[in-house]
Amino acid sequence: GAAAENLTRRNVFQGELKQVGIKQPGMIAVPSVRNDAAFLATVVVSTSVVAVAALAILPGEWGFYTSYLVGGITIAVMGIGSTAPGLLQVIIDKFSQVFPDYKERVIRHEAAHFLVGYLMGVPVTGYDLGIGKEHTEFAEVKTQKRLIEGRLEDNEINALSVVAVAGISAEGQVYEEVMGQTADLVDLQRILLRAVNKLNDNSQQNMTRWAVFVASSLLRQYKKEHEAVMEGMSRGAPVIELVKAIESV
Repeated sequence: GAAAENLTRRNVFQGELKQVGIKQPGMIAVPSVRNDAAFLATVVVSTSVVAVAALAILPGEWGFYTSYLVGGITIAVMGIGSTAPGLLQVIIDKFSQVFPDYKERVIRHEAAHFLVGYLMGVPVTGYDLGIGKEHTEFAEVKTQKRLIEGRLEDNEINALSVVAVAGISAEGQVYEEVMGQTADLVDLQRILLRAVNKLNDNSQQNMTRWAVFVASSLLRQYKKEHEAVMEGMSRGAPVIELVKAIESV
């Protein structure tokens, strides 16, 4: 896309992200623990209530053993969370639906990937808003290389990095804390590892800030197009309809 051709990488300071609408620049690239903490608190409170009720209602040893077993649920959850957190992720993802902003966040996030991918000339082939499956699928880039396979030149790294952090940027412009950035940062890291010209740690950190700056700038510039994609995604519109929505604004 035309937007990709005009990309010039530069140093970006954290404070500059405020200029493009990021509410809390310091929270970018910092994984959110909101959903995890809320889930754990719910488990602790609910099991505590049940345990106390069991002691008060059930007779004799039944109350004691029931209370003991229910209390063990919290210990088991904490144990799994510390040793194999991935096992709890599906449950936590489902639990996150209790937050009123869940659906809006997901749609805003994926619509940003879709729009910025379109602007960067990276063809979109599909998307999914399902719990634990939220993602936007991209086809091969013009060079016929897969997005995360082979070696990528600087211009490809620039464009793909901006696409990778678009969802982070979209959430960060509206919310103080970004929920859906872990997967995006993993994708960004995989892209940077494919760079022909390797980046050191400091350069990778700056690359993240620069990509968020560019993506946020595009989302501000193409705000109506972003909203059009969000509206279409909320209805489950097919990819071709979303592309037409962008082009008709």
